[in-house]
Amino acid sequence: MEGIDGNEKRLSSIHSQKERPFFDATSLNGSPHHDVENNGVEHGTTVQLQRRLQSRHLQMIAIGGTIGTGLFIGSGGALATAGPAGALIAYAFVGTLVYSVMVALGEMATFIPVSGAFTVYAARFVDRSLGFAMGWIYWFSWAITFALELSACGLIIQYWSPGLNIGIFIGTFWILITGLNFLPVSFYGEVEFWFASIKVLTVVGFLIFGICINAGAGSQGYIGFKYWNNPGAFAEYLVEGNAPLAKFVGFWAVMIQAGFSYQGTELVGIAAGETANPRKNVPRAIKQTFYRILIFFVLTILFIGILIPYDNENLLSDTTDAASSPFTIAAQLAGVNTLPDIINAILLTVVLSAANSNVYSGSRILVGLANEGSAPAFLRRTTASGVPWCAVIFTSIFGLLAFLNESSSGGEVFNWLVNITGVAGFISWTCIGISHICFMRALRAQGIPRNELPYQALWQPFFSWYGIVFNIIIILTQGFTSFMPWDVASFFTAYVSLLLFVVLYVGHKIICKTKFVDPAKADLWSGRKEVEEMEIEEAAPKGLVGRVLHWLG
Repeated sequence: MEGIDGNEKRLSSIHSQKERPFFDATSLNGSPHHDVENNGVEHGTTVQLQRRLQSRHLQMIAIGGTIGTGLFIGSGGALATAGPAGALIAYAFVGTLVYSVMVALGEMATFIPVSGAFTVYAARFVDRSLGFAMGWIYWFSWAITFALELSACGLIIQYWSPGLNIGIFIGTFWILITGLNFLPVSFYGEVEFWFASIKVLTVVGFLIFGICINAGAGSQGYIGFKYWNNPGAFAEYLVEGNAPLAKFVGFWAVMIQAGFSYQGTELVGIAAGETANPRKNVPRAIKQTFYRILIFFVLTILFIGILIPYDNENLLSDTTDAASSPFTIAAQLAGVNTLPDIINAILLTVVLSAANSNVYSGSRILVGLANEGSAPAFLRRTTASGVPWCAVIFTSIFGLLAFLNESSSGGEVFNWLVNITGVAGFISWTCIGISHICFMRALRAQGIPRNELPYQALWQPFFSWYGIVFNIIIILTQGFTSFMPWDVASFFTAYVSLLLFVVLYVGHKIICKTKFVDPAKADLWSGRKEVEEMEIEEAAPKGLVGRVLHWLG
């Protein structure tokens, strides 16, 4: 590899050849590309995100980002749609797609751990227009989801007091979550660590509970796999008169739903820019993703399918509280009636954790866009403790859209906005895979062997292509129910986010006249110098509690 002087010359050449940014950040605040010093902080004209996240924070963010209402509530609908075997296969298959995305992201995030993460990689290695379109639609999905989570908080609390006004809780939790995101990032990491710990302990407790109930500890006696025989292992969905096709349709519908449940795993890539020792801690979080998917998703779906028949009417409830959780339904079938309140309290922490992550990830995506000149430069401004306060405010403001649920007409608008964001995660996963393929081409073109990467994933580039192909298939087919029967409104709702992405990409490309990045000139150097020169040694965990927390993280 070239020396430091050679790297700086290459970097200078790369920067001189960059296109004029969509938002001319130079007119507002100097160059959109920041310099990097070796003190653990990314320095530019305004942005100073600080590396305060430790290993245990990052690893709990990795798993906590996926364990949410999709697992605690949505998994019940998956069981009703596809049956126990169909749901299990769907979640396991999509889990492999998630893993392909994570290892691809891991190679890039450990080599160049910068704020904004995968939107920056798309702009650097593929096309600046791709980074622009991907970043904005991904940010929009988090901003709108923040409003959705605030509404869910109110609905969960109404489980205990139905007469309370949901608007009170929307406002209260908006202030709470926004305030938390004004604290240094280490506070976010600490809050997420304990929220995620609650999620993990709940899932582990359910698995132990499931083993005991299945063995005969409940009022039903020994269960085994009797529900896989009656009503069956696969459920028929939508299609009548053709059982094999109906079962496949059910499986496919749940595969799409499983993808939505897994979204958020990629948060570890966003947090890499604020993580101490990213070369050490990011690979550790990535490597454990596979085992966590296996334990926390696949095994949970397996036991839900063992303990609950897929035709249980409670699985089809439209509520978002404990009553519709398969965890609660399994307990009630076993004769344990004390869990609903506990599950509802856990759901509240799950939703608050998700809302906290929404604002964090959305604000950091904006910082990455601003650094690349794809968003106004004022979004890069930070507090003395490294919090991008302008980006936090800009993201959290969209949470106030939750108040639309106070009126029936506003609720319809809000639901439409939520549907727009639905495919953003799949689009992001696809773009991460494409960015990784182009990243590998850039390494070859610039003479950097793969054995110099801090983290090397297996089966590359084939694994990335595997993820790209199947994610595209899911994106194109996720609205298939609008054809059964044909419904114009449902079709538009399912595919408007894809249309929005295409408009953003093509529009930016036409206006800015961007070109695809030449692999030989791709920027592989910005953001690496301070990481290579700064290695912080973390203290080994002490005591039994410390070792347990380290293992959990």
